Amino acid sequence: MLRTQFALLFLISGGLGLGACASPAPHRAAVRMSTSSTAASAQSCESVSALHAWSTRRLAALSVVVPVEETELASVREILGQGLGGVILFGSHAPSDLATQITQLRSAAFKQQPVLVMTDEEGGGIQRMANLIGAIPWPRTMGQSMTPSQIRATAFKLGQALAVQQVNMDLAPVADVDAGPGPSNTNPDGQRSFSGDSSLAAQDSTAFMQGLQDAGVLPVLKHFPGLGGSTGNTDVMAASTLPWSDLQRQAIPAFAQAISAGAPAVMISNAIVPGLSSLPAAVSPEIIRGQLRAELNFHGLVITDSLSATALSAAGFTLSSATVAAIKAGADMVIFGLPAPPTSASSQAEQLVTAISQAVATGRLSRQRLESAATHILAAQKVSACTLG
Repeated sequence: MLRTQFALLFLISGGLGLGACASPAPHRAAVRMSTSSTAASAQSCESVSALHAWSTRRLAALSVVVPVEETELASVREILGQGLGGVILFGSHAPSDLATQITQLRSAAFKQQPVLVMTDEEGGGIQRMANLIGAIPWPRTMGQSMTPSQIRATAFKLGQALAVQQVNMDLAPVADVDAGPGPSNTNPDGQRSFSGDSSLAAQDSTAFMQGLQDAGVLPVLKHFPGLGGSTGNTDVMAASTLPWSDLQRQAIPAFAQAISAGAPAVMISNAIVPGLSSLPAAVSPEIIRGQLRAELNFHGLVITDSLSATALSAAGFTLSSATVAAIKAGADMVIFGLPAPPTSASSQAEQLVTAISQAVATGRLSRQRLESAATHILAAQKVSACTLG
């Protein structure tokens, strides 16, 4: 009943008023990589084989995402030219010329490689550029007040607005099942979760995912294998999820449903999963290769949560060692947070590229794993390595 009442109010009020989205098609085309040249090239070239000719350092760089304040995009232009695969935007008030700046940033990419420009646009208090694209409700509010079709329509408008700004990946939806208060240091989810009911969380997060896909923006399910009911926020402390037996019953169905519906990307949490692994999930092969890949048959892109999180350092990892461990465990791309001055994000990104390359040189990480990661990164963008030189 509550869903129906709010749904009527939503329709009467004309939705969310994301006015910048009226004519998205040209912008969608600009954000999504064309596949026509890829298809033609694929007749005489196999993307996987083409990656054999890439240097180890180029493969390593593709797996690294550099963080940047959305008001300081020029600061990562040079490092992006070294082949990094992505940029994640931080901030709460984006500049009015963001689209132009992102276009200029992409022009600096190494050999015109595709670049994933990521942001956190979940809704409610987790939005980076609401001043440009409009505000949407917290996921929990959406779950209580909208039907799945309306959630999908809301995410579609959001995706259109992101595409206008040249952002091609949204680190959303949160597929975790959680009914508690928050988000906070003691509960990372709270209102970021669509519902504390597993079936409702599954259908609503899948609907949000599909809406973004409809608009040509890549969604990222998070935080596998589920943070609902965890002991704390891994950004600020070491934390554990519910026991694995409980996650299998309560949390995994939401991810399984979205994966069955065609999820292109999944983010791995930094929490420890009792009964499955003693390591934070992002560096656990049992969780990434064993559960996500093998059990749920997920063949898409795997991204870490921020490896700058306290949960990783509490487990004895440096940012560099966590990066190598995450990729070895099966992650394809690694994210880290904005460093405190005087260290720059660009210098940290370069350190991670070096750490990955050295791990391959010393045999701690296989080059084949890097090539597999590159395959997933490019496939998510419908790009063949054959077209990149």
